[in-house]
Amino acid sequence: MQQKPKVAIIGAGFMGGAHTEALRRIGVEVHGLLGVDAEETAKATARFGIPKGYASFDEVCADADITAVHLCTPNYLHAAQAKAALQAGKHVLCEKPLATTSAEAAELVQLARQKNLAAAVNYSIRYYPMNQEARARIQSGMIGEPRILHAEYCQDWLFLPTDWNWRLEPQQGGELRVVGDIGTHVMDMLTWLTGLEITAVMADLTTFIPTRQRPKGEVETFSGKLQTAAETEAVSIHTEDFASILLRFNNGARGVITLSQVSAGRKNNFWWEINGSKASLAWRQEEPNEMWLGYREKPNELLLKDPALMQPEVRRYAAYPGGHAEGYPDTFARHFADFYAYIAAGDMQRKPPFPSFADGWRELLLCEAVQQSARQGGWVQVSG
Repeated sequence: MQQKPKVAIIGAGFMGGAHTEALRRIGVEVHGLLGVDAEETAKATARFGIPKGYASFDEVCADADITAVHLCTPNYLHAAQAKAALQAGKHVLCEKPLATTSAEAAELVQLARQKNLAAAVNYSIRYYPMNQEARARIQSGMIGEPRILHAEYCQDWLFLPTDWNWRLEPQQGGELRVVGDIGTHVMDMLTWLTGLEITAVMADLTTFIPTRQRPKGEVETFSGKLQTAAETEAVSIHTEDFASILLRFNNGARGVITLSQVSAGRKNNFWWEINGSKASLAWRQEEPNEMWLGYREKPNELLLKDPALMQPEVRRYAAYPGGHAEGYPDTFARHFADFYAYIAAGDMQRKPPFPSFADGWRELLLCEAVQQSARQGGWVQVSG
């Protein structure tokens, strides 16, 4: 009888808690946790009721009881931690972006393959039931050939000069902030939904708040709007607040993406619309249980999430009956269920049903093309 998996969570912030909750919902044991220091580790293990707190990442890798590691740490740590975990024989589920460069990500893709281990990136937005439904419809040809792909992801959690998070610092979050943090979700979504590849980009990036007030102390992600720092220091900002990106796809389709973390009133406003040669589809994350269907020759439709109305192959992604809303935490549970079912099946050479390290590598190639385009002021072909 196969041993049930045991997981170590690396990172005790917002994402660490989200991963812990989702794993427990699907019956996977969270065996241990590592925070940024001993104090954070002790507080988090007590808060989440996790039996073991680690003193170091080396100790995590050396723990023979651990099946998989979930990396919920700042971006600059992802590549080194994923590499060490894979070398120790652990399956890895990493928050995005997978690394800070495509070269680092390519090395991780190869290492996971060599070690015969499952390796996923948490592009969990794929797992909203209506996104699974949209993909099934697009892949079956129900909207015809995709022609025009629009998307926007706008937030306001960094709207004020006093708003602060580690993602603002290139040495922790990478040189691209808005594009790397939320833009990769958008590009992953458009390519996954359609099966198309982005072949060229033209990008315009800007920083509207060139100087911010950094608190002299830790600020947990997304909690800054609720806190007022007693002491701050002025810091120059070198990561973008806004991005506008034009896209070209391998079938001749065109696309446009708008990204912002300084749009007042937009909390987590991710929407996409795909116009095909037969029909259109659209979806919005803040109203995730609805999908709009657009037609020329008949009235438009609004499809509400209901397993009985979904394509048979994706009904399993709707965990609750029609009329019972599903949201952000549910996407983690559905994603992690796919990941651990794949591990249990034991065939690491088959194509994974989840966003893989290869997908994470592709997103970093796109980020590098976006950065090059913004610097040069023109179209850039995507390598790889």
